[in-house]
Amino acid sequence: MRAQSSATAPTPIAVDAPAHPRAGILQAALGVVAFSLTFPATAWGLEGFGPWSLVAVRSVLAAVLAGGCLLALRVPPPARRHWPGLAVVAAGVVLGFPLLTTLALETSTTAHAAVVVGLLPLTTALLSALRFGIRPSRTFWTAALAGAAAVVAFTVQQSGGALTAADAYLFGALLVCAAGYTEGGRLARVMPGWQVIGWALVVCLPLTAPAAALALTHEPVHLGVHSVTGLLWVAAGSQFLGLVVWYRGMAAVGIPKASQLQLAQPLLTLVWSVLLLGEHLTVAAPVTAVAVLVCIAVTQRARG
Repeated sequence: MRAQSSATAPTPIAVDAPAHPRAGILQAALGVVAFSLTFPATAWGLEGFGPWSLVAVRSVLAAVLAGGCLLALRVPPPARRHWPGLAVVAAGVVLGFPLLTTLALETSTTAHAAVVVGLLPLTTALLSALRFGIRPSRTFWTAALAGAAAVVAFTVQQSGGALTAADAYLFGALLVCAAGYTEGGRLARVMPGWQVIGWALVVCLPLTAPAAALALTHEPVHLGVHSVTGLLWVAAGSQFLGLVVWYRGMAAVGIPKASQLQLAQPLLTLVWSVLLLGEHLTVAAPVTAVAVLVCIAVTQRARG
């Protein structure tokens, strides 16, 4: 495993990342599957909750789950040097991305919103290169750009080719999430990945708990099977469990390679949208899926 932090960084401690690269790829892939359900689950949640209520309550529930695990296992608080990175993870992954994408999904379809996920791998790789001095090969970048272009073309075509007012939210979500992924991947090399997202969720609790109480008093709530299921999934699956395996995967195989697995996420999201939301796909879906899988295979073989 190659270190990505500076030479002055502390010696890694008891990391729970898998030692074998294939295990890391598998865990990152499981994270992608969990994330691919986020937009459809959010759409379900919005059937019964307002956007602010949904985001705040999901964060509180995820923090309670994470905090319970931390307490049960008697995990000591992270060292002071790790808190700035955890703050970036919290701002990007716990608060920024869920809020901005939920606001976007009020007026955007899941297909259109998937554009942000298609661009996320490339943005994460770029930020990691700037942050840590990582220099992937030319082949890696060529395949990554080709895959991103294929995903963007497909998702824009699915949404009718028109940009919406939600695009500002989506591009903002893209940037903050990439920053959170980058810092989370770095921290997962020196502390267990589940603790990275666990502490990030807990540190947000003083903000999310009052926000949830306030939002629930100002936005109508209509509990139903869809709304409750969507809330539970984005809280437990997307916000906690998915990020646990995702950060472990990034720690094992590196941020750039793990991030390229997310090229498949928009296509998975569209499949779930058909099955769960009744949306319709065109014949372009299998063609794009093959192109994306080829790009992923190339990035996994390219030398970083």
